[in-house]
Amino acid sequence: MTVPPEPVAYALEPGLTPAEFIDVLRRSGLAARRPVDKPDVIAAMLKHADIILCARAGGQLIGVSRALADFSYCCYLSDLAVDRQWQGRGIGTALMRRTRALAGGDAVVLLLLSAPDAMAYYPKAGMEKFDNCFGWKRGS
Repeated sequence: MTVPPEPVAYALEPGLTPAEFIDVLRRSGLAARRPVDKPDVIAAMLKHADIILCARAGGQLIGVSRALADFSYCCYLSDLAVDRQWQGRGIGTALMRRTRALAGGDAVVLLLLSAPDAMAYYPKAGMEKFDNCFGWKRGS
């Protein structure tokens, strides 16, 4: 007998703990690009986020979208992390689409910075690559 896949539940979780966030960052592969060794920084990142959208299966955190938004014009998706064991099932795309809907829907530009290894993922999820973005890197 085949066991059906666990259903995924999506919910806003403004009280997500730093420990849970760090755990899913590690399980997703994003920990190498985040300050997981500095729980105080992670706590501040969570405290000041406008949207913390979580994906859970059987109560276990399997994905997170953490964003900064003005809820009318723009949204910066700072973190998109999905547990490696759950990747490839549309969870990341669902988190991005739901985050944009929460931030204001189609009227909102949703921007993100991709990890080098994920550059091919975002066009497959329906996102457009922009060539006109600029920024300052940390420490510059």
